[in-house]
Amino acid sequence: MASPTTVAEEKSYHVPWQQRAKSALARYWISYLFMAPFLVLFGIFVVIGVVWAIYLSLTYYNMLQPPVWVGLENYRRLFTDDQVFIISLKNTLYFSIITGPIGYFISLFLAWLINEVKFKKAFTFAFYTPSITSSIAIGVVWLYIFAGDKYGLLNYYFGKVGILKEPILWLRDTRFTLPSIMVVSLWQSMGTGFLVFIAGLQGLPRELYEAGVIDGANKIQELFYITLPLSKPQLLFGAVTAVVNSFQVFDLSFVMAGFPSVLYSAHTIVGHLYDYAFIRFEMGYASAVSVILFVATLAISRLFVRALSSKDIY
Repeated sequence: MASPTTVAEEKSYHVPWQQRAKSALARYWISYLFMAPFLVLFGIFVVIGVVWAIYLSLTYYNMLQPPVWVGLENYRRLFTDDQVFIISLKNTLYFSIITGPIGYFISLFLAWLINEVKFKKAFTFAFYTPSITSSIAIGVVWLYIFAGDKYGLLNYYFGKVGILKEPILWLRDTRFTLPSIMVVSLWQSMGTGFLVFIAGLQGLPRELYEAGVIDGANKIQELFYITLPLSKPQLLFGAVTAVVNSFQVFDLSFVMAGFPSVLYSAHTIVGHLYDYAFIRFEMGYASAVSVILFVATLAISRLFVRALSSKDIY
């Protein structure tokens, strides 16, 4: 026999959606009132912005004249005529594939490690500080470390221990430019996702760990059978944050490798967008680049949502 709740839910499906919307609005109008400021600002600055960018991507627009409709011409140029965009796409995907997962797992591992030791607040502050520091300032500091002469810290100490016989132009040699920037990005990757991991781990019920100890579980078993299954919301948030951050790299590349970098070895999609938007003022073409970036980020984020979400959470 069906429960009263199930019967009520089945009956609600036969009610027109307009009536259901009015009923929900009348019942939860105070909640919607509190949400209204955010929804209005989100609609104006995000939804309308995305729709406008999609429209501009189908036009030629130089900010001085009205947009001229060109259809899919900008996208055709991107994938058939613009070799620099293809290079930037490859660099961004390479950067994301390496730094995204590595930064994600480093954040998770350090959060788990800090949660098991004393002085949690001090360690959390120490690891989180680089992520809130300006990328420009960090890039300037690391320029000294990766300096290409013999006085650069990396060349100096590698030469001193015999690893290098002559200095390496870390930020001018196309073999090392992007990997060098990846190192700095990983060092700076302990950001919001790291804090969410810390908060999530500290909020887990201790009774489950006490039960695990009674059953003879060690730390590794606690991690895989208690911590990770209960941390899926935090894992999902951290994964999406890592994807978005890895696709948006530009500041570090701009400061450390120059703009443009040697043979576009550190050129990224955001750098390409910046070039056409604020140097060449081809806003229609730049909007097409931004749409490609938006679609790629959204698609990969959805993969993580499918992989890490569950019916118990959503």
